[in-house]
Amino acid sequence: MTREAGAGLCVAVLLSCAPVVAQRQDQATSTAQPPSAPPAPSPHQGHEPQRPQPPSVPHVHDHQAAQDPVPGQTHPSAHAHDAPLGAAVPPVTEADRAAAFPDVEGHTLHDRAVHYQVLMDQVEWSGRDGGVAAWDNTSWIGGDVHRAWVRAEGDIVDGHVEGADVHALYGKAISPWWDLVGGIRQDMRPGPARTWAAFGIQGLAPYWFEVQATGYVGAEGRTHARIEVEYEFLLTNRLVLQPLVELEMYGKADPERRIGAGISSLETGLRLRYEIRREVAPYVGVTWERAFGGTADFATQDGESVSHLRPVIGLRVWF
Repeated sequence: MTREAGAGLCVAVLLSCAPVVAQRQDQATSTAQPPSAPPAPSPHQGHEPQRPQPPSVPHVHDHQAAQDPVPGQTHPSAHAHDAPLGAAVPPVTEADRAAAFPDVEGHTLHDRAVHYQVLMDQVEWSGRDGGVAAWDNTSWIGGDVHRAWVRAEGDIVDGHVEGADVHALYGKAISPWWDLVGGIRQDMRPGPARTWAAFGIQGLAPYWFEVQATGYVGAEGRTHARIEVEYEFLLTNRLVLQPLVELEMYGKADPERRIGAGISSLETGLRLRYEIRREVAPYVGVTWERAFGGTADFATQDGESVSHLRPVIGLRVWF
């Protein structure tokens, strides 16, 4: 090879490698290049009006990240309830407990205390038919489940006792609103005295109807049933309107007492009372009584009316 050919070959090789070498030098230069100098301060620095900064918007992800505990670490409030209260909160004393839970009057449900009530539901008088006085009493004594009951009612017409009976019953609560009762009933008037075995149910029906349903079995196969329903309309806090319905039925006739078989009588009443105190309430009202069937026939034979409409005035008392 001649000297001129070798020189030409070397020049060709150098020309082909020149771009690669230049690229590597540029990369090295950019890597090793020092940071640029800060801009020169403006001659008006400090005199330019400051621009208002936009309100900062909380970053939801950063907030949640701040709340989420880091694995392996315990949140500072995790055991805050286990920390002692310190001297700022004094310990509870017996005097504090006595002040928070004082003894009050009343009784615990199903306790062993004995209570009682005497209710004179009707003590009334009417000027019709020569003057009629009537009474209706219900009393009890006992606890929340077991009680002894006494019922007594009757009327006096023109100075003579026309009807009177007394119940002595044992009652047992079968629900918060109902009692089963059983015992005896004694009739003094009219006619000869009668003794009955009594059994029934009493209590508060839905919609606040007070109900008494009692069945009776007497001597010589006599049977009797009495149903009484009443309601109280609270017109004001002290003014109460009380309607009442009472129905009596007998299984067989009793001529000595002037009572026929079947539906014997129906009595309704409407009384308006004013409660001076809850325990004392005078009232005015009207009552209507009607005899049916054989009982009406006996009344007609005796020259008596089969129906009576009477205005009444009376007093309701309980303690």
